[in-house]
Amino acid sequence: MKVSELASIEGFGTIALPDGEREISGVYIGDLLSWVMGRAKADDAWITIMSNINIVAVASLADVACIILAEGVQLDAAVTETARSKGVNILSCSMPAYEAAKTFFEKL
Repeated sequence: MKVSELASIEGFGTIALPDGEREISGVYIGDLLSWVMGRAKADDAWITIMSNINIVAVASLADVACIILAEGVQLDAAVTETARSKGVNILSCSMPAYEAAKTFFEKL
């Protein structure tokens, strides 16, 4: 599934979508940034509640397809702009992380 397709599913929204054609191959859920860096796989959709600027760097290093901010977490405008400039897709979701992952897999 492409990031843009995930963004169009009910319950998901777009925050930054510089590369909506990027394919998602899996999901990783985690909030400890060092843990995510070492365990998320390239092309995963990373689900988190973290919203600081470091998520953009971690997403780039791990080469994830997108970040999904679960539970209605809001993102600062500066972080959004940095994500766009670095080519990092960020989606929003009001669901808990588990429900977001479950919804993703049901739509595959």
